[in-house]
Amino acid sequence: MSTVEWAFVMVAALSVSIGASAEGPTAKVWISSQDMKCTLTPGKPIAIQPKAKAKPEGSVIEVDPGKTYQSILGMGGSFEHTTCYNLFKLGPEKMAETIERLVNPETGIGMNLMRICIGTPDFTGEPWYSYDDMPPGEKDPELAHFSIEKDKAYVLPVLKKALEKNPDMLFYASPWSPPGWMKSCDDMIGGYLLPRYYDVYARYFVKFVQAYAAEGIPVYAVTPQNEPGVNTRDYPVNEWYPSCQWSLIKDEDTYWPVDVNVMGHNERDFIKKCLGPAFKENGLATKIWCYDHNFNNLWYPRAILSDPEAAQYVDGTALHGYAGKPADMAAFHDEFPEKDVYFSEGSMPGIRGALRIVELFRNWSRTYNDWVEMIDYDGKPNNGPFKTNSTCIQPRRDGSGVDYHFTYYSYGQFMKLVKRGALRIASTEGSAGFNNVAFRNPNGELALVAVNGQDKSVSFTVAFGKEAFKATLPAKSAGTFVWAGEAR
Repeated sequence: MSTVEWAFVMVAALSVSIGASAEGPTAKVWISSQDMKCTLTPGKPIAIQPKAKAKPEGSVIEVDPGKTYQSILGMGGSFEHTTCYNLFKLGPEKMAETIERLVNPETGIGMNLMRICIGTPDFTGEPWYSYDDMPPGEKDPELAHFSIEKDKAYVLPVLKKALEKNPDMLFYASPWSPPGWMKSCDDMIGGYLLPRYYDVYARYFVKFVQAYAAEGIPVYAVTPQNEPGVNTRDYPVNEWYPSCQWSLIKDEDTYWPVDVNVMGHNERDFIKKCLGPAFKENGLATKIWCYDHNFNNLWYPRAILSDPEAAQYVDGTALHGYAGKPADMAAFHDEFPEKDVYFSEGSMPGIRGALRIVELFRNWSRTYNDWVEMIDYDGKPNNGPFKTNSTCIQPRRDGSGVDYHFTYYSYGQFMKLVKRGALRIASTEGSAGFNNVAFRNPNGELALVAVNGQDKSVSFTVAFGKEAFKATLPAKSAGTFVWAGEAR
């Protein structure tokens, strides 16, 4: 199906009756169901009634536009090497169409914030590389051999096409490892960054941002290290992948108790003495997000944000959800309310994933970013130890095109209909199986994303001010309701 045909289906798809339409004010609705009977399908407009006349059905979700929380920076996924390779392999026409369906806000689901990699991550089909690799035992402190040439094969073409299809796209970047010669093990696998190379590594970041800018790809933000508590050199060889342990302690996810007195101190010093000043001296507007690891080890970013000299350079904290819980993120935001929190990595497949995304936004995250958008049905390419053969989109085995799974559409319930700059507003918290999150979009419209993870349909009432409407969501589905926000 062509982009134009698909866009027509998005607009003219068969409506799903979830509420009676009527003259007067209405709420628009789109639904995606895990059985794929609805795929961002527009439903019939729902009549909005005076609250006094509405007879509530099921649970009542009270929406209060007057109580606001965080603004939304963006939502998206990752253009790591596996995804970029599979997109590029589609060929120019199909690649362009697929990227459009990912990132265009009108003809796609509107991903507008994408994570990219500084060098290779674990998900790639080629040998891992940095931008300044040297033979064992050799060093390059002047960064004379720095080059992003390898990214020009298929990574940069994908990023450029994404920016073409969505000029409002923002990119943030993370390294899995510095060049091996900067580290204790002289290798990209594990070890730690030697302090004598902190200044050199800061210049490495500057050169990366400048090199990407020269290619037409502005870098909005960087994190100093992906998952800084991981040292894969401590793992069996078949579990190795690029990593760099900044805490100089045992793997935070494995060994307890940890010495909280050293967690985050090295990244703190790197930011305040080297990276922050280097960005400032070179006139770079690129922001710094610290940490970039799980909810459960917040001693690490606390050490950074508690130091005013480091905190002055830090825009916020990037977080993953592989350990801990979203409520930890909200508590951390309360501790440092002047610094934002960003959910920077974590796939949320299926209806349970949609419920999880609701939780992330209810707990102050300004972003949601999926990890790995496109792997093939054989789980390739992937040199790393984390195996999967399922992502939100996948190339068909016969080469005829791309399959778009439920997760793609469930992401669209948030990404397409909640715009950059939207403010989260108060709404009644639901349960583990039925929950919601509400926003006020920049155009003043209100948007409520409700997710039903149960095996049966759910009827409910949405109340706001002096008005209300009633709706029903099918089993295992997500619905986004949009209506005028001004008082009537």
